[in-house]
Amino acid sequence: MTFKSTRLFLAAALLGASALGVSAADFKPENPECIAPANPGGGWDFTCRQVGKSLQDQKLLDTTMQVVNLAGGGGGVAFAEVVNKRDEDNDLIVAASSATATRLAQGAYPGNTMDQVRWVASVGADYGVIAVAADSPINTLPELLDQIKKDPSSVSVAGGSAVGGWDHLKVLIAANAYGIDDVRSVKYIAFDGGGEAVTQLLAGSVQAFTGDISEAKGFVDSGDIKVIAVLAPERLPGEFEVFPTAKEQGVDAIGANWRGFYAPGHMSDDAYNAWVGMIADLYASDEWKGVMAANGMAPLDLQGEEFEKFVANSVAQIQKISKEIGIIK
Repeated sequence: MTFKSTRLFLAAALLGASALGVSAADFKPENPECIAPANPGGGWDFTCRQVGKSLQDQKLLDTTMQVVNLAGGGGGVAFAEVVNKRDEDNDLIVAASSATATRLAQGAYPGNTMDQVRWVASVGADYGVIAVAADSPINTLPELLDQIKKDPSSVSVAGGSAVGGWDHLKVLIAANAYGIDDVRSVKYIAFDGGGEAVTQLLAGSVQAFTGDISEAKGFVDSGDIKVIAVLAPERLPGEFEVFPTAKEQGVDAIGANWRGFYAPGHMSDDAYNAWVGMIADLYASDEWKGVMAANGMAPLDLQGEEFEKFVANSVAQIQKISKEIGIIK
């Protein structure tokens, strides 16, 4: 049995499938598609495009995976599209992250729950960052938070998730850890994707950006922004080592954004198990290890039922945090 078929067999066993057999191993999407539930330039867009390219590079897909940007509602427009119109599409996967779990936890997708889709696999974790424009006089996280403490109306923070979403929560967690009692005083402006949020930062419309290291990296490389804090327990390795953590600046705030995919709720078992196997094989490849290292992503290797349980736990945890800081009752 080859490594790939072994992974597929194990995925089927975990999911309680009666038999994976040849049919799932032979399944290949005819027109593979990935929905990025935001505008180009953000983390969901990165997930679809990078995974699609790598799947084809590794010959795990025979054809190019089409990426469709479907922004709106912090991922809610895409979720509703899949549940209501494409519930049996075997060729479709959708980029998801902690932001998805956050919106589900807060009931922000009206009438929708995580049980309406099938959770495929994770491809890593992406630590949160707080950044400012390269020419900003602010150089540290405490400086930014002190300014918010002194005059909340003078600082607007932009992010690529909706109000109450994961990008929003990250900056609130940092503010709360710094002693800002009423975190609702922090001005957060939501955009449809991290790329659009950074554009507004560079235009001077906002004073700071909250997002993830992968979506910030290109703007750091171009010299447009500077990262003043990474929400990781310790400095990231390699080229990311230059970025200070919030923790080392006296702000005990950690925020890791997992990245992965869900699929239509009534996708066939053969198609689902094949997608699980493809993502598992991709994750195990040297190419994907290189992608993770180049984009500051931390390991998170979960597939099938194990990934579904992880998402369920994420939703429960975020519900608890959201209640504590007054986002939901």
